[in-house]
Amino acid sequence: MRVTFRVNGKSATVDVPGDTPLLWVLRDVLDLKGTKYGCGIGECSACLVHLDGDPAHACMTSISSVEGSDVVTIEGLSPDGDHPLQRAWEELDVPQCGYCQAGQIMAAAALLKDHPHPTDADIDHAMDGNLCRCLTYGRIREAIHRAAGAGGGQ
Repeated sequence: MRVTFRVNGKSATVDVPGDTPLLWVLRDVLDLKGTKYGCGIGECSACLVHLDGDPAHACMTSISSVEGSDVVTIEGLSPDGDHPLQRAWEELDVPQCGYCQAGQIMAAAALLKDHPHPTDADIDHAMDGNLCRCLTYGRIREAIHRAAGAGGGQ
């Protein structure tokens, strides 16, 4: 099946079976390796991307459903890696193993878009589905607050 969509602001056309998960198209066809495979069932959020501005699990999104859509991956959040969330993550040494961090940052970016100055409760609710095996949740919350203070919701 031939599918055309925008990824990180650029047009992409792929020819894969329609039930192929977006995750595998991003990683294996388009060579965007920042989006990670975690659980494969939408429970860990390591694969989180933005689909038409909303968070979506790339492992559970079939490529046929993204025809004409806009997809943003961690690579597209900021081409230079200088998004306020990315800077806060580095400043506070949030990543340990780093595997979940792309999904964490994409979830946080979606939160800040809708809630530029979130409370702890807002953060906890928005980040609830993002699992971190290194348990850096406290630093994740602190980084989100720091990014919000630096204009991360704009």
